[in-house]
Amino acid sequence: MVFINTCKIVVFVGKQNGLATIARGISSKAMRHRTQAEPKPAPFPYKEKRYNFFRALFDPTPARLDENSKLIVVEGVTGAGKANLARELAAELDMAYFAAPTQAEAYINEYGFNLKTLDPELPLTCKSYDENDFLKNPYLLDGTKAARFQLGKMMKRYKRYLEALAHILNSGQGVVMDRSPYSDFVYIDAMAEQGLVSKNIQKFYHRVRDNAMFALWRPHLVIYLDVPVAEARRRIEARNRPNEKESPATTVAYLQSMEKAYKEKFLKEMSVSSEVVVYDWTQVGDPEIVVEDLERLDLDKYTIYDTQMSDWRRQDKWDWNNSRQIFSYDQQYLLNYFNVPATSCGEINYPPEDYNIMARILMNAPGQKYAKGYNADMGDKGLLFKL
Repeated sequence: MVFINTCKIVVFVGKQNGLATIARGISSKAMRHRTQAEPKPAPFPYKEKRYNFFRALFDPTPARLDENSKLIVVEGVTGAGKANLARELAAELDMAYFAAPTQAEAYINEYGFNLKTLDPELPLTCKSYDENDFLKNPYLLDGTKAARFQLGKMMKRYKRYLEALAHILNSGQGVVMDRSPYSDFVYIDAMAEQGLVSKNIQKFYHRVRDNAMFALWRPHLVIYLDVPVAEARRRIEARNRPNEKESPATTVAYLQSMEKAYKEKFLKEMSVSSEVVVYDWTQVGDPEIVVEDLERLDLDKYTIYDTQMSDWRRQDKWDWNNSRQIFSYDQQYLLNYFNVPATSCGEINYPPEDYNIMARILMNAPGQKYAKGYNADMGDKGLLFKL
């Protein structure tokens, strides 16, 4: 684990006593333009075409990968400045930026219909509940709305992470993400510690998490922005977003619980599998200096005897190719790992009569009856010839 302030390395704990210049590591866009001998192959359009055995014969996955084919996640408590740094790093490193998913965007279906407009017809237990609703009233229905909301957020982060893995393996371009599914638990732990949800709900959440996370490849690099809670709270007040400043989910106590979960659980957990860099971000640093620090990190130093980067070591090219197929096309199958029966957590379930009402209303909503491309009422054509 590397601890860095905004300008220089403070202390390094690991196999080596310091950082040395390496021949092969993450490179800035400027450096890559000077040293890259030949252009990389064009990204494979995996969303339009299927990557199968025959295409794999002429497009082996390892041939696409280089020193920047890395997955980097930026973490920190609310108000730390994660999104800004992640976006700037992606631009400096010529990587793709993957923003944190929101529940609000999930209510817009594939035809552009806003499912929130159905709220007047739905029982309270089934009405929409997004980030703004959570900030406004996290105690609604004794926290069950907040609990379902957080489980949904974990699934959305999981899906976004699968998209990042598919992007890297099909294009060779690295990805910088704002948060990841690995850190989502800091929210539920903070919610439970502050009494927003029950300990039973927290326990069920971790059962679901433990059942699903094994299928992912952990990131190459985790960047944690260490911001004192008082400073994070000051930034939250300064940005003055609706309902955020006065929310029970942004109090000093809540942020302290998040920080505790990050430092006592998340960072320790991730340091086993990934390189972890911690920045003192009390004063927002210069992204260019961060890039210079990252260029000095040797993420290729680990061997088969190390746990770090083990997810990114495959047996042969066909192991890489098979994983590429799974992350690109089996996302719905992998999401099934979230289907853990809530037999010990009945409060997380919808009341049966309310669920029946919701299912009927959603089924009759525009674009909701069938998969995209199969809804004649939405203008889809050629249904008789689709399999």
